[in-house]
Order: sequence, then C-alpha cells, then structure tokens
Amino acid sequence: MLTRFGFSDRSSALWLITPGLLLGALFFYGFLAWTAWLSLTRSGMLPSHEFVGLLQYQRLFEDPRWLAALWNLLRFASLFVALPLLIGLGLAVLLDQKLRAEGVLRWIYLHPMALSMIVTGSAWRWLMDPDQGLAEGLRALGWTSFRWDWLADENMAVYALVVAAVWQISGFVMALFLAGLRGIDESLVQAARLDGASGWTLYRRVLLPQLGPSLFSALLILLPAAIKTFDLVVALTEGGPGQSSELPAFYMFQMAFERSRLGLGAASSMVMLMMVLAVALPYALARSRGDARRRAGA
Repeated sequence: MLTRFGFSDRSSALWLITPGLLLGALFFYGFLAWTAWLSLTRSGMLPSHEFVGLLQYQRLFEDPRWLAALWNLLRFASLFVALPLLIGLGLAVLLDQKLRAEGVLRWIYLHPMALSMIVTGSAWRWLMDPDQGLAEGLRALGWTSFRWDWLADENMAVYALVVAAVWQISGFVMALFLAGLRGIDESLVQAARLDGASGWTLYRRVLLPQLGPSLFSALLILLPAAIKTFDLVVALTEGGPGQSSELPAFYMFQMAFERSRLGLGAASSMVMLMMVLAVALPYALARSRGDARRRAGA
C-alpha cells in the first residue's frame, strides 16, 4: 500500500527507524571500537594515539588492585546469582499455591525492582550503619550487644553489597520463575496428578524440570548484572574499607576518570566486556541451534 508521498508502508517504516538505528550503532559500536583502540594506546589523562599493543592489559593483570577486584567479583557474583535463584524459586512456588493475598505479596516482592541501585545502596548504607539504622534500633529494644559493622569490616564489606543486591533482584527472579510455572501446560499437570503426583513430588518431578528457559533467562540477567555492578558500590561502600569491596566496574571508573589512566581503564572495560560475552554468547548459540532444530523438525 502506498502512502500519500508515494512510499509503501514498509519503506516508510524503514525511513523512520533508520536514523535511530544509525545513532544507536554510532554510540554503541562506535564508542566500543574507540574504547578498544584506547586500550591499545598509551592514553593517560587524555586520549593518545601512541600504539603500545597489549601493554595496558599486561599492566592490568599485574596490578594487585585489579586482581583483588576480580576476587571480590567472584565472591559477589557467586552469591548474587545463587541466592536470588533459590529465594526467587521459593517465592514463585509459594505464590503458585493460589494464595488469597497473592496480588499484595507479588507487589511487595517486586517493589524493590522499582528502585534504582543508588537508592537501594543509600537505604542499606543507613540500615547497616554501626551507630544508626537497624543496629541502633535493636540496641534500643534491649539487645545491647548487637553489632552490624560489615561496612567497616574488610572481610565482610563485599557481603554487604550482596545483601542489598539480593534484596533488590530476588523479586524479579521470582517473577521469571512464576511466569514459567504459570506457562506450563495444564494437561501435563493434570496427567501427573492422575498418576498420583502431588505436593512436593509434583513440583520436583514434573513442574521444576520445565523451568529450564526461566533459569537460563535469570542467569543471562544476573551474571552480566554482577559483572557490571557499579552504582551499588558507589552508594553503599565506595569500594572500601580500602579496596576490600571494589568491583571491576568501580576500578574501571577510578582508573579512567579519577586516576588519569585512561588506557588502563579502557583495558579493564574490555576485559569486562569479554566476561559478559562469555556468558551471553553460549546462551545465544544454544538458543539459535535449538530454534534451528525445531524448524528442521517442523
């Protein structure tokens, strides 16, 4: 069908979205390529075009601060992934029981997702303050020996990040699993019940094995989110005490914009990109192969 200007509807749609696609390609792929180039140069406070090869990557992995940030990321990411999966699955199974207050409970669980990480970090910073917040409230109620000084403890500061992050993301994971449970074919459930499956046995043998796509979707969201965590660190711990809760994204920001080591910051950002791709690409390849097999079977 032709429009009043002589173009088909499809051509008009392409003309309308092309500027946005070009700008998106420029600001994403263009700056991605520029960052990759900076990581291969001797850039300091300002960009430089002096090519030094992989020197910045060598300096990066010789920096004890970067290695400590990777160790912090390993501890943070393992709990940031495992705990929301367990909590989210438990909440999804609970809400799948058709509770009368399901709407209210779902709103309570999902409400943290409406907050930014900056707000979450600021709130939990007050709650975890050793002299205020929750600790002071419990001491005022009579528990005089209670202390919650994780923010001041080098060994526990990274786990303070875990608490705040898990509190915010668990409701979202619950929604993914609940959608998976509600999407299971009812005839499959009825057949399992006719065979005598009920209660936990029904979930363990029939329903939970059907949640593979929901699990992979949750992992695809949680793992890159852990790698890119920055604003929560800024709001809650500022990387401290010392660098005990510093994560790679915070390290990258410090090097590139506060320490005038732009090349080193660019190298760290490219390593983070490779971490994200190591998570996303296998999933994308598995999905494409699965789709290809389904089309071949059809």
